[in-house]
Amino acid sequence: MRLVSLLPSATEIVYSLGLGEDLVGVTFECDEPASARREKTIVVGGRDTRGMTPGEIDSYVRAQRAAGADLYTLHARALADLEPDLILTQDLCRVCALPSGHVEEALGYLGCQADVLSLDPHSLEDVLDTILQVGRRAGVPERATRLVGDLRARLAGVVAGVAGRRRPAVAVIEWVDPPFTAGHWVPDLVTAAGGRPAAARPGAPSVSATWAAIAAAAPELVIVAPCGYHLAGAIEQAHTAARALPGVPVWAIDADGLVVRPGPRLIDGVEAIASVLHPGAVPAAPPAAVHLVSGG
Repeated sequence: MRLVSLLPSATEIVYSLGLGEDLVGVTFECDEPASARREKTIVVGGRDTRGMTPGEIDSYVRAQRAAGADLYTLHARALADLEPDLILTQDLCRVCALPSGHVEEALGYLGCQADVLSLDPHSLEDVLDTILQVGRRAGVPERATRLVGDLRARLAGVVAGVAGRRRPAVAVIEWVDPPFTAGHWVPDLVTAAGGRPAAARPGAPSVSATWAAIAAAAPELVIVAPCGYHLAGAIEQAHTAARALPGVPVWAIDADGLVVRPGPRLIDGVEAIASVLHPGAVPAAPPAAVHLVSGG
């Protein structure tokens, strides 16, 4: 089966299921594994935002959406030339990836008969289910079942490790200018790690807030996990949160690797957050996962 992934999390799922050799097309943002962009055809492009501040990126996104313009470019002819059997896309967030409707319109115009699977999880449980969905549609349901079983076992290990401990209030910030508080599956990560989500929207999209509203939620700890950034970028943005919320410990986390992409590595994110909230109760997170920016 020839697979195409139109979002980074789907690329990670495909590789986790041992289907990397079947993957023929990816997006310009697919960086896990790092070889994906080098070895596969890029079928989705977008603006390079390196060098732009968070505020500038937010303004650009808002302007594009107000104008009805797309944030991503589908290389439709390149996609059709790959002759895919299954295309993995989403409808969850127009800021994160192309919606499936755009893909289906392009395929119809080009006469391509590929199957399109939209992955739209709203909770951590939904994320695990998407792995099973991909496994079934890609013809490897047993692999998917084993993978999800392993992930659930790791989750259970964290839950057992933090059981009976006090749950601190934790605010996860997904953007800093303006601040966006955590939504969809991210609050579930905090809960699984032994915390209480503060200023959060479980199962719902992340929305802009104010630093005053976040402070009013009385978080005891803040984790900065800006969408589109790994740990170095998260550390840079976390200083903004530290200035806005003095007296509250602020941590940065590898957002793209562990928090905002709905794939198997979310369990790594749960483990990393648990190590911050309950040091000693679970193994320490790798140095590239989290970093204390202020307080502690």
